[in-house]
Amino acid sequence: MTELTVALLGHGAIGSVIAGALREGHVPGARLVAVVDPATAPAPGLPVVPLATALARAELVVECAGQTALRDTGPSVVAAGRHLLALSTGALADDVLHRRLLAGPGRLSLCAGAVGGLDLLTAAGALAPFDTVTIRTSKSPGSLARPWMTEAETSRLRTTAEPYEVLRAPAREVTRAFPATSNVAASVALAVGDWDLVEAVVVADPGATLSRHEIEATGPAGRYRFEIANLPSPANPRTSGIVPYAALRAIRALAGNPGGVV
Repeated sequence: MTELTVALLGHGAIGSVIAGALREGHVPGARLVAVVDPATAPAPGLPVVPLATALARAELVVECAGQTALRDTGPSVVAAGRHLLALSTGALADDVLHRRLLAGPGRLSLCAGAVGGLDLLTAAGALAPFDTVTIRTSKSPGSLARPWMTEAETSRLRTTAEPYEVLRAPAREVTRAFPATSNVAASVALAVGDWDLVEAVVVADPGATLSRHEIEATGPAGRYRFEIANLPSPANPRTSGIVPYAALRAIRALAGNPGGVV
């Protein structure tokens, strides 16, 4: 079996876990050959290189650096004929970017990260379009502060003693407003195939110790309800600790070792 060569875009809370697992041989058939992250200092055995070098070395490029990184570098990856595995699905609310990433000659795959049940939603949506889809995401107030907020809004996040809705809007709008915390809403919209049908609700909950996502969908195929509650990453509370392991599962499958249910 040919070994799958892997490059990472990003070496933060998500990328560092993926890099460690690949370097320690936890993904048979996959080898880390490049890390692209200007904030990461070279270290023994860690192949920190420029993007052009990474594209020359790797067949698979895993984006785990956020929506801006996917927007800035993703088109170059697929234009070079490489397979791009993207975690920052919220960036695909930009239809122009999505089309560029699908244009090839490389290939685009998406990793849902912190959410499950998307295969069932995709299957149900293929039978007939959904009537309603809602995702309600509850997180600690501190993880939701954004530069666009007014002073009153940020003050409420700091002082609230009760959960409250920060924003309720179509998934496309919510992913733009909260790029660091809304990839789950984006993944649901992509699975359903309709950014504007999916209503996303962002809740600030001062008692939250988990990142909670409640997904409800109704349509001709049936009624569906999923609830997911993930521990936040200790290195970055805006993302769930499970996300790098979802990416590793995807890399394992692409390396020819899927394991589990498909």
